[in-house]
Amino acid sequence: MSTATTIKARKSPSKPKPQISRITRTAAAAGPAKTDDPDARMRRILAAMVGFRDGDYSVRLPPNWDGVEGRIAVAFNQAASFEDRLRHEIERLSRTVGREGRLRERMSVPGALGGWAAKVDTFNSLLDDLARPTAEISQAIGAVAKGDLGQSLDLELEGRPLKGEFLRSAKLVNAMIGQLAVFTSEVTRVAREVGTEGKLGGQAEVKGVSGVWKDLTESVNSFHTPDTPLTSAWPPSLPSVPTSRATRVTSEANEPS
Repeated sequence: MSTATTIKARKSPSKPKPQISRITRTAAAAGPAKTDDPDARMRRILAAMVGFRDGDYSVRLPPNWDGVEGRIAVAFNQAASFEDRLRHEIERLSRTVGREGRLRERMSVPGALGGWAAKVDTFNSLLDDLARPTAEISQAIGAVAKGDLGQSLDLELEGRPLKGEFLRSAKLVNAMIGQLAVFTSEVTRVAREVGTEGKLGGQAEVKGVSGVWKDLTESVNSFHTPDTPLTSAWPPSLPSVPTSRATRVTSEANEPS
């Protein structure tokens, strides 16, 4: 009997050893490993690191491990937590700044140190550089809407010259304000000469204009030209009145009241 038992035991297959190639992120999310099994802990640490590498920042290691593995688990969980918070902050700012137009929103990750803090500062600095020119353009256009044509955009920002689309937008806004200022000044001058001084030959001079600006300038100049029907008929002729009626009206006006 003992001989048969021995032979049966020899024929039973041995348990296969786990292969590293089969370790996946799901191993890190499995139940707690045995505290007395260092190999199982290392497999879970490796699985968690693979998940972190692949962008799964929700993976965590058991916080109740002791020894070196416990310290590794705490450090890894903190790193994954910071990356997860940064991801959520970027998603929030993409919505609030990019879609809702709330340009004053900034990334906030309390407790970030070293490279984490530098990453937050860099991202917020990028938002500042994007938002400041936009705010200045909005302020300048708002001033134009209120009739203030004396403002213009600086082509430098904190001592650094604007470049790319920022420089192009600033130049376009300044050119628009400049054209408005020149056109307004010329229309005001011509209106004063015609309306106050009676000079009908004055012409509005706005150099380099095109499109609507050119049409407006030509319209202003043609309005008060002596050859136009309006001014050629000045002073306006009175309608003819029959002689008998004119005499009767005159005599009635001369009669003593």
